[in-house]
Amino acid sequence: MHILINILHIVAAVFIVGPMAILPMTAMRSIRAGQAGPVATLAKSVNIFTLLSIVVAFFGFGALGLKEADDAWTFGSTWVWLSLVLYVVALAINLFLVVPALKAAAESLATDAAGAKAAGYPRIAAGSGVSSLLLVAVVVLMVWKP
Repeated sequence: MHILINILHIVAAVFIVGPMAILPMTAMRSIRAGQAGPVATLAKSVNIFTLLSIVVAFFGFGALGLKEADDAWTFGSTWVWLSLVLYVVALAINLFLVVPALKAAAESLATDAAGAKAAGYPRIAAGSGVSSLLLVAVVVLMVWKP
């Protein structure tokens, strides 16, 4: 069962957290192109993938609970709690900064007939960049296990 939960944790991380990190960057390309429809769709997608990423944490807790007897990892292990903290910060940045900025950008593009740059582009770029860096740090901690 331990191996199955580990596999589910890793597969969910790749197929859920990956899009959570990459889709805002795709949305920025659509903002530069002045395409309101794709930006609105990507805002919804980023929101969904960010919320779905909670499944990855769920499987991570399952893997921690079903660890092999010779593994000395606990929730008190630095890499475990630090990974969780970094993930929660990335989740909050996406939900409370990036997604609202994407929605505002989509509305701005939809109402601006001249196709001017949408408001919030710097917030989207900075927020998604910081979120992605935090998620990379989580991966490093999961592999390194200091």
